[in-house]
Amino acid sequence: MASKIVVLGAVNCQLQAAFTKLAKLQAKQNFAFAIIVGNLFGDCSTEAQLDEISALLNGNIGVPLPTYFSVGDLPLPTRIVEKIEADDEVCPNLYFLGKRGTLKTSEGIRIAALGGTVATADSKTPQNFATGRFQTTYTEPDARSLFGTHSADILITNQWPKGILTGSKVGTPKDESVHPAQVQCLADVCGTLKPKYHFTASDAFFYEREPFFHMPTEDNPAKPLTRFISLATFGSRQKSMYAFSLDPKAEPPLTIPAGVTASPLSRTPAKRKGLPSQQESFRRFAPADEGRPRKRQREKAPPPGPDQCFFCLSNPNIATHLITSIGEESYLTTAKGPLPPTDFFSSLGFPGHMLIIPFTHSPTLNSIPEPGTRETTYKEMQRYRSALHKMVMDRSGGKLGAVTWEVSRSGGIHTHWQFLPVPIDMIRSGLVDAAFKVEAENLKYPRFTTIAASESRGSEEAGDFFRLWVWNPSEKEGESTESHDVPGEEKMLMLELSQDFRFDLQFGRRVMAKLLELDKRMDWKDATQTAEEEEADAEAFKKAFEKYDFA
Repeated sequence: MASKIVVLGAVNCQLQAAFTKLAKLQAKQNFAFAIIVGNLFGDCSTEAQLDEISALLNGNIGVPLPTYFSVGDLPLPTRIVEKIEADDEVCPNLYFLGKRGTLKTSEGIRIAALGGTVATADSKTPQNFATGRFQTTYTEPDARSLFGTHSADILITNQWPKGILTGSKVGTPKDESVHPAQVQCLADVCGTLKPKYHFTASDAFFYEREPFFHMPTEDNPAKPLTRFISLATFGSRQKSMYAFSLDPKAEPPLTIPAGVTASPLSRTPAKRKGLPSQQESFRRFAPADEGRPRKRQREKAPPPGPDQCFFCLSNPNIATHLITSIGEESYLTTAKGPLPPTDFFSSLGFPGHMLIIPFTHSPTLNSIPEPGTRETTYKEMQRYRSALHKMVMDRSGGKLGAVTWEVSRSGGIHTHWQFLPVPIDMIRSGLVDAAFKVEAENLKYPRFTTIAASESRGSEEAGDFFRLWVWNPSEKEGESTESHDVPGEEKMLMLELSQDFRFDLQFGRRVMAKLLELDKRMDWKDATQTAEEEEADAEAFKKAFEKYDFA
């Protein structure tokens, strides 16, 4: 079913006028929601603008329908930031998408947003390079992180994609100084997500390009269409409002309608031909030689950067079809070569072997440079764990618990957590704890120690270690580390390591393979799936996880 939507150009703190206009339109049109592109609050340089913000926060200016906004090129007012951080909304019906955000509305419409301006070498100010969702600049990794959303119905940006004017007969002002900057990574985002509508703000003028189609693929002969629309400032003589209807379930055309051009967007070429496996990406730099003869090396190769790291969303070759949820500081993905086969846990309908991965390219959580980012990343990763616990508990009727393990090595590449459901009987009988402790003893590893919730240092845990969480979904409220909102009890075991200690990066998987009698799948290469099987498992998980997915 099609929904009516209205989009406004930069409001620049004309809040009373903008929302009064929306209220009048809403009474006649009954829009599902509204979107504001560009700067909603302007520079707040006058007393009148500050009064408008006060009126909005005090409830004297009402927002008549759900309205979404992102970041323009001006910082949000401090009072607005504080209100969002406290309540997750500015006021009833006014919602912040973040500098980089995705949203699926109740109508099933998928919105992706990337606000602000691209960071450049001459924009190195503390504000521009601060981290967080209120940031007014973004980086190429920020843009590429949206690739994991796979598709979008509506894309919102503050700048234009590079090449958008190519092949267009629609005129623009001759004064190019009023044109928004054109950015290559936005062209990559638009070309990847293939949105039905791409909205931005051009302040001084209105521009609507001819619709353009994206090339079909071998698997899909359809030719998705994108309509690119740039709105003038609200209240100007140029067009600053755009209303349309959108059916998210409408299929893209197989033939090209009249007046449609080819896509003007050129994509950044991939830097690598092949995609390495998850563990190969790390094994190359592991301290252990795994029994293989090593050739004499003249010079040690540097570790891969974010554009080559398998877990970095900025890697153009990342397997985006495995990604199932993207948060503010981390994301969730199905494991490549999962330990359990698809039908192993019949109550789930998918393997359940998941990875929780921070955005920041860092070998350990503790080595993330910015303390604020370090803490928010850890909290969000724990939030993903909690959501996974809820899903596993509900779908299994309390018959499955879970383990999560982390290998934190200063010489590593990109830290992550691995999550795996476990039959509840194995947890309650102590088999899980014993399996890890016995295997460590057999390998002559240090002894495990149990860490109480009060002793956990979270993201501040320093040094090299293997960390294990064992979650028991009992009705008893036990001592839990982070999952306080999920019924049950949890213990955390730590295995401290020295930097020169040769530790098997597959330790967690090997222990669980033996425990679950999945020895033949101990090596992920023996559990590989076809791309179709991977996509089917990812889709099955996303459907099951949808109501638990806070992102």
